[in-house]
This record gives sequence, C-alpha cells and structure tokens, in this order.
Amino acid sequence: MADVVRIASGQGFWGDLLDAPVQQVRRGQVDYLVLDYLAEVTMSILMKQKSRDPAQGYARDFVPLMREILPDCVEKGIRVVANAGGVNVTACRDALLEQAREAGLAGRARIAAITGDDLLERLDELVASGHELRNMETGEPLSTVRERVLSANAYIGAAPIVRALAQDPTVVVTGRSTDTALTYAPMMHEFGWSADDLDRIAAGVVAGHINECGAQASGGNCLIDWRDIPDLADVGFPIIEAHADGSFVVTKHAGTGGRVSVPTVTEQLVYEMGDPHEYITPDVVADFTSITLEDEGPDRVRVRGVTGRPRTDKLKVSIAYAAGWKAVGTLVYGWPDAVDKAREADRILRERLDRLGLRFDEIRTEFVGWNAIHGHLAGPPPADLPEVQLRIAVRARDRAPVERFTREIAPLILTGPPTVTGFAGGRPRAQEIVAYWPALIDREQVEPFLDVNVTEA
Repeated sequence: MADVVRIASGQGFWGDLLDAPVQQVRRGQVDYLVLDYLAEVTMSILMKQKSRDPAQGYARDFVPLMREILPDCVEKGIRVVANAGGVNVTACRDALLEQAREAGLAGRARIAAITGDDLLERLDELVASGHELRNMETGEPLSTVRERVLSANAYIGAAPIVRALAQDPTVVVTGRSTDTALTYAPMMHEFGWSADDLDRIAAGVVAGHINECGAQASGGNCLIDWRDIPDLADVGFPIIEAHADGSFVVTKHAGTGGRVSVPTVTEQLVYEMGDPHEYITPDVVADFTSITLEDEGPDRVRVRGVTGRPRTDKLKVSIAYAAGWKAVGTLVYGWPDAVDKAREADRILRERLDRLGLRFDEIRTEFVGWNAIHGHLAGPPPADLPEVQLRIAVRARDRAPVERFTREIAPLILTGPPTVTGFAGGRPRAQEIVAYWPALIDREQVEPFLDVNVTEA
C-alpha cells in the first residue's frame, strides 16, 4: 500500500484548457490523472451526435489528448480515469486502442471501459415495472415527457472503477460516473478501503469535489483577491496528495501559476452546494460541515476530519428531453441615449411579432452593459453609457415561430432607432432546447448491469 497517492485534476468540463492534462503529466510527479468531461446537458449533446453518427457520442477531444500523453503515462506509470465515454463508452475505448497502437504502445497499454449507466433503452421497461422516475423538482412522472427523452444515465459510484483499477489498466473510461468518484475511486483502490469505511470515503468525496472543477480550486474564477492571483495564463491545476487515513493535501505543481490557499479551496467547496450536512453520492453521504482546512505553507492546504454516513438506496438519474425551440438575437446601439434606443428597438420588435400573430412561451430582453447581469438591482441606466447591446430571446414549443423571429432582427437596422453599430453574429439561428429532468431510481436497477471490460492495445 502506498503512503501517499497524488491524484491530479486535468479537466473541469468538456471544453476546459486543452493543455492542462499535458502539464499535469509532464511538470511533476503524479500517480493518477482524472478528467471530468460531463455535465447534465453534455449527455444530451453527445446523444444527438451519436444519433447522427453511431461512432460518436463521447468527448472527442479526449482521444487526441490521450494520443499526446499516453506514451508519458505508460512510461511513468500514470493511470488516467475519465468519464469521457459519455453515451458511447465502447466507441471511445476503441478509438483509444487505435491511437495506442499507432503510438507504438501495443502490448503496453490497457484500456478499461465501464458500461451500464445508460438507461435509455430500458426506460419503457423500468416505467412499466413501476419506476416512475419523477422529476425531483416538480414531482411529475417521466411519462409526461417520455416521447421527448433524448438521454437517461444513472450516476454511478466508485465500485466499478475500483474493479477496473484492480486489472491494472492505463486508462479507465466511464460514462456518467459521478464527478467525485473519479478521484475517490483511486483512493479506495490504493488504500484498500472497504465500502463501509464511511469517513474515509467521505474524505475522498471532498477531495473529488475539490478536483472536479479543475483550476477553480487553484485560483481560477476566484472572488477573493482575484487581482492578486499570480500568472493565471499558466495556471496550475489542483493535485490531491492523499493518505490512507483519509486526510489529504491540496497542492499544485511547483512553478505553475494560480494559488492554492484556504480561501481558494473554500470557494470550491461551497460550489454547487445544497445542504452541507448531506452531500449525497452513490457511495456515502458526506458531511461538509465536518471539514477542517489548515494552511500548510505556500500552495498547500491540508484537509482532514471529514465524516460520512451510509449511502442511500437510490441513485440519481440524469435525463434530458427535447423542450421546444429558442433563438437569440443581438444589436448594439451607440451613444447618445444608447439605452433609450435599445428599449425602443425592443418595443418595435415585440409589436411587429404581435402583428404577425406569432406566439411564444417566453420573450426575454436584456440590455447588456446596463442590466443583463443584475436585472432590476442595476437601477436606472447611466445617461452617458457609450454603448449597449440589445439581446432578445424567444422560446416556443414549435420551430416555426422561432424561425420567423430570426428574420425580424436585421430589419431593425434600417427601420428602427439610429446608431446600430453591429449585427453581432449575423442572423440568429433556431436551436432545439434540451431540458434537464433529475430523477431517482432504486440502485439495484442499475448496479447489477454495470460491466467492466479491459482490453490490451
């Protein structure tokens, strides 16, 4: 059993800094690299891609990234754990295997694929057997939107990742693993924690929560003293130095920018936080009020004292469904009286839409530069604003009225108030709305179907 295990965060979301995983692997010693690609809406985007091309449905950036760093990982013994598999884990695995062979790593790299979290093909069977998958916010049963469901994936915990790691893979690829499990599963594997080591697993959950958003824990997006955070252009992503007793240190590679401090770690801890007494994961309920943070020197924060309670009998299910159409159009008005001009353009456009008999579920207007962020709290507009952007959005169940709206923005340039300085982005585009439906399901309906398959390149 290792004394200390270093688990590096390399991605906080699909679209994060492409170079971060490379720097985590090459600028210092780490044992694991964890990459978090999935958010709720990401799953539906991946499903739409898969519907157009059965070979897609995973985070495509992940494969060329691994082509670059896989030789380093094999040479240094670094294991990668990523939920980049999305809704097509096997296709992601096959693409990785191809890249590994092309990189000359045949016989040296092993790829583990974890499947079984995707419930889309089982939805009708589950609903018919009494699992209503009610919306956790509204209480409505899934049957009210069943015909519009695009994806349905259960949040899985650490157990299948631990099973995969026991087979000595170079890369573990999952679908909708909970973000935190990417970090605490390696801790469970390395230290031999059992499923009833609740306090230590809860500490791992805290470590995973700190890691999951990348540089947000090491100075990025930081409210406290943000002007003084050094060299964000070369920001170092967080690294967890984990110990067998559940305590750990948050740090980053020496010589990188950003900052790891009690304030930066605290800001990340309260990110997306509901009841801090009950941070629910598939493996444990962690009590975030039990956390103790200690400054251990430059860019080192020790975390200890975390307590946990037994897991619930449910797993969360992330469901996405089609919820109509939207479009967003913008125009920029210049000084003088920029806000007045934008307001008048908004009034004119709404009147024209009404005359055309177009009906929308919602029309929303923002004046960027005045009240787009703070709304009514912004107060009256300053008289001398040099420019303001009119941003108007519409939403409807059907596509037709939204498409017509997209043709009504440009005419305002010559038929509305003066000083339009740009038709930002050109004509708006009608986009399908994907809505989120959170639900719960009995865990025995998911866990027996989880499968681990390890393939050698």
